[in-house]
Amino acid sequence: MKTPDQDRQRRVDAKASFAKRSGEHGVGWLAVSPALLLLVGLLFGPAAAVVLFSLTDWQLGSFTFHFIGVANFRALFTDPTFWKALTNTLVYAAIVVPGTVLLGLVVALLIEASPGLRGFYRAAHFLPVMSTMSAMAIVWGTMLHPTIGLVNRGLGAVGISGVNWLRDERTALLALALIGIWQGLGFAMVLFVSGLKAVPQQLYDAAAIDGADGVLDRLRFVTLPMLGPVTMFVVILTAKRSFEVFDSVRVLTQGGPNYASEVLLHRLYTESFDFLRMGYGAALTVIYLAIIVLLTLTQARLLERRVHYS
Repeated sequence: MKTPDQDRQRRVDAKASFAKRSGEHGVGWLAVSPALLLLVGLLFGPAAAVVLFSLTDWQLGSFTFHFIGVANFRALFTDPTFWKALTNTLVYAAIVVPGTVLLGLVVALLIEASPGLRGFYRAAHFLPVMSTMSAMAIVWGTMLHPTIGLVNRGLGAVGISGVNWLRDERTALLALALIGIWQGLGFAMVLFVSGLKAVPQQLYDAAAIDGADGVLDRLRFVTLPMLGPVTMFVVILTAKRSFEVFDSVRVLTQGGPNYASEVLLHRLYTESFDFLRMGYGAALTVIYLAIIVLLTLTQARLLERRVHYS
C-alpha cells in the first residue's frame, strides 16, 4: 500500500516528466517553425491569392482592380468555350488513360517475357518521358504534316489518302491524345515492370497446383490482382497528367481548329496571358483545381475496393 508521501512524489514526478516532454516538443516546434511557415506560405499563399483574384476584374499590367464578386464565375459557366474545353479535356482523358494503362501493361509483360532485350526496350520506351514535350511536339508536327509528314507518306504507300491531322476538327484531338499516350507509355511501363517483379513466385506455383497454369489464367488470377496498387497509382497519375495537357496543344494546334482541341489548361493560359484577363483566368484556375481534387478523390474511392496488397 502506497503512503501519502509516495503518492505525492509520484504526482510530482509525473508533472516533471510532462513538463520535460512539453519543453522538448516546444523546442522541436520552434526549430521547424521557420521551414513550416515557409512551406505553408508557398502552398496556401498562392492558392489564397488565386481565390482573391477570381473575385476581381484585374487585368495583367493594371495596378488597380475592383471587387466584382462571383461575376467571373457566372461568365465562366455561361461561356460555351469553357464547356467546349471541359468536354475536350474529358474526351482526351478518356482516350489517354485507358490507352496508356493498357499499353503500358502489355509492354511491361512483353519486356518481362523477353529477358535478353529488357534493357533496350526499357530505354526505348522510357525515352519519351525524359524528353521535353515542347521539343517533341515540333517533331510530331513534322511527322503529322499533311504533305511531307511520315505518317501520311506511310498511309499513301499502302493506298490510303492522307489526313490533315492537326487542322481537321475530326482528328485534331485524337492526334493529341495519341501523342499523350506515346508520352506516358514509358512511365507506366516502368511502374508495371516494378510491380511484376514484386509478385511472389509462390503465388504462381500455388495457382499452377490449383489448375491455373495457363498464361491467361496466371494473368487473370495472380498477376492482375497483385498489380492492383500499381494500377491504381498509374490510373490516378495518368488521369492527372491528362488534365494537365498543355505543351502539345500550345505548340501544335493552339486549341484549334474552331476550338476542336481546346483544353482547360490551355484555355486558362489564353485567358490569363493572351487576353490579359487575370481575374477571369483565376476563376478558371479555381474550377480547374476543384476538378483535379474531385477527380483524385473519386478515383481513390472507386479503386481502393479492388486493390489487393500482398
